[in-house]
Amino acid sequence: MLSSTLILGLVLGGSYALVAVGMTLQYGIARIMNLAYGEFIILAAFLTFLLFTHLGLSPLVALLIVPLIGFGAGYLLFQLMMRPLVARSGGTGRLEADSILATFGLLFVLQGIMLVIWGGNFTSYAYLDQGVNVLGTTVAANRLLAFGLSFVIGAALYLLLQRSRWGLSLRAVALAPQSAPLVGLNVKRIAAIGFGLGTALAAGGGVMVSMFQTFSANDGVIFTMKALVVVIMGGVGNVMGALIAGVLLGLVETFVARYIDPGLTLAATYLLFLGVLLWRPEGLFGKAVGR
Repeated sequence: MLSSTLILGLVLGGSYALVAVGMTLQYGIARIMNLAYGEFIILAAFLTFLLFTHLGLSPLVALLIVPLIGFGAGYLLFQLMMRPLVARSGGTGRLEADSILATFGLLFVLQGIMLVIWGGNFTSYAYLDQGVNVLGTTVAANRLLAFGLSFVIGAALYLLLQRSRWGLSLRAVALAPQSAPLVGLNVKRIAAIGFGLGTALAAGGGVMVSMFQTFSANDGVIFTMKALVVVIMGGVGNVMGALIAGVLLGLVETFVARYIDPGLTLAATYLLFLGVLLWRPEGLFGKAVGR
């Protein structure tokens, strides 16, 4: 039973990790805390559902299409909605408050559009839903596929950010946005790319979540809150921290559901979040200011 709980927790945590990485990138590079993040996940899930049921396209094919649409939507959203907020803030902390309020409003706009189009009922489709034996534990093939894809995408993104010149530019803007123009970096353009990349990761997460989980137009808030918990636990702007914290959260939820009570998983999530916030506010893998 312990091994099965561990495997199921890792599978769940892998999805949380990928979903949270996009949010931490958006905040780390563009300084935008996107409270409408979960709505993009649900929009991607509905788009994948449409591609699968109406055009017969596999979610694996959708994973090549939907994140590209997500990147374009995120880049455009930054240019039209966020850039004026960035210009008005003048590099002060006002941007964080303004972006939280703006994306909080965007959340309800996107949720309302989805409710009009798809209604409030739960939606799902059958894809690789047969069981696979893993070390004596039966796990749905679609969950295993989602975990494998999350691991590959997360590792590729980390290597890209750490080893490529492009990743170096993104990290430079994240670490020192005031100094980055001195070495010829276009901060506004890189911030827009970072916001678009975060939205693309949200869309990729939505594709994978749709493969094994029912979803509705009202579920975006739940994904936003869980991504926020993972981002704060891992250290805001810390990609590796978000990946590890996502896996930890998946393990905690699975162990609580198996050994205590499934109804307490959400309570355990926020108890863990409160503990980190009180005793290590910079996150488990973040650095304290002034340390």
